Amino acid sequence: MAKPQERYVCQSCRAVSRKWAGKCDACGEWNSIVEEAATSGPPGSMAAADSNVSSLNKQPKRRGNVIDFQAMKGNLTARDRYATGIDELDRVCGGGLVPGSVLLCGGDPGIGKSTLLMQACAALTQQGHEAIYISGEEALEQLRLRAQRLGLEETGVQLATETNMRDILATLDDTNCDVPAVVVIDSIQTMWSDTLSATPGTVSQVRACAQELIRFAKKRNCAVFIVGHVTKDGQIAGPRVVEHMVDTVLYFEGDRSDRFRILRGVKNRFGATDEIGVFEMSDKGLREVRNPSEIFLDNRGKNVSGASVFAGIGGSRPVLVEIQALVAQSSLATPRRAVVGWDSARLSMVLAVLDARCGLGIGAHDVYLNVAGGLKIREPAADLAVAAALISSMSDTPLPQDSVIFGEISLSGAVRPVTQTDLRLKEAAKLGFDSAILPATKKFGKSTLKLNQVELLGDFVDQLWQNRRGGKSTE
Repeated sequence: MAKPQERYVCQSCRAVSRKWAGKCDACGEWNSIVEEAATSGPPGSMAAADSNVSSLNKQPKRRGNVIDFQAMKGNLTARDRYATGIDELDRVCGGGLVPGSVLLCGGDPGIGKSTLLMQACAALTQQGHEAIYISGEEALEQLRLRAQRLGLEETGVQLATETNMRDILATLDDTNCDVPAVVVIDSIQTMWSDTLSATPGTVSQVRACAQELIRFAKKRNCAVFIVGHVTKDGQIAGPRVVEHMVDTVLYFEGDRSDRFRILRGVKNRFGATDEIGVFEMSDKGLREVRNPSEIFLDNRGKNVSGASVFAGIGGSRPVLVEIQALVAQSSLATPRRAVVGWDSARLSMVLAVLDARCGLGIGAHDVYLNVAGGLKIREPAADLAVAAALISSMSDTPLPQDSVIFGEISLSGAVRPVTQTDLRLKEAAKLGFDSAILPATKKFGKSTLKLNQVELLGDFVDQLWQNRRGGKSTE
């Protein structure tokens, strides 16, 4: 057999080159090119088979029809979900863990990924299920120390420390053993397959190991958690194709210095996407937060300008959060823009509309925007709340403390309606708010709140500035 040829592959964009270079010509990343064997691929894959055939100068043999096609309509086998007992985790997963599913969990170091999964395994064992936790980063004594700190040392979670994927699958796939309900692999970047010459953590190793775990999960009808490291940009390290291969992708958000953590479902084949679960980190592990709105509004300032309350939707639940803005005079040719928890491009659009349609001239100032509590807002319904906070800060006029704000702003300056208005208003009324500023629409039911419907952003700006001038217009 011919000797396998070596090639150099970029770990970011998978571009192939004949020689090593410090910078990838395709994507521009530095120090991302790694030497790999040309026959790299999971055992039995098409790439490995094609390379072996070409080296022997032979054609693959045809075996006829080997795929058994089935009709779309057929007898369905009900698969009961495993309820972990951690309601926030079950909510993000769509109601529990589906047997045979593979879940990828990512987040910053120290954010609480391993802690949450160990608590989930312990909760499942208390219900009579078998759970296995395999770590490639920590020793067995370290895992026991964490379990002791969390008060889980008396649970029946099976612990193991191994990085060889062949040994892990051979042990898990033993037909003489009971199939576990859930298996945790912490982390995928430490696992390696002896069929590849690449080092652990490279694209080929991560992809091959993930493929073997997915094959095992589907074959043995077992739920598998895969922990993934993240890059400096917050994305799961390794190929994005792994996110397409798994059934569910979970991201842990939040600052390690803050006690609150947000678990967000980015992808879910068995439930709603963009669902969030809120946890609080304590000395006994992660504690569920039943009502996130009360937490995000706990330390809200009284009669302070530049603060508004946004009634948002996190997946299927309403969440009220405070948006803080500061508009200050700038001494620079290019004013500063600092955004935490929101899209910076969306902020630039709102500033442009305020300047072009409302004549505020806010673009020449330094603008600082923050979403309190560490929550990241992704829906355009926050446009009106952000604009209200900016106008309040620039005019030094506090917004009504008992009012929530939501609505989408168009480039023409119109305030567009958003979805799930009833759910937002119901949550605001439950938390004691008396009024709401929202787009002009009739597509919602009755509400006990006093509603201030806005059609144009310019009219809303005039209302705030008239309050600042004691009822007189600024013009």
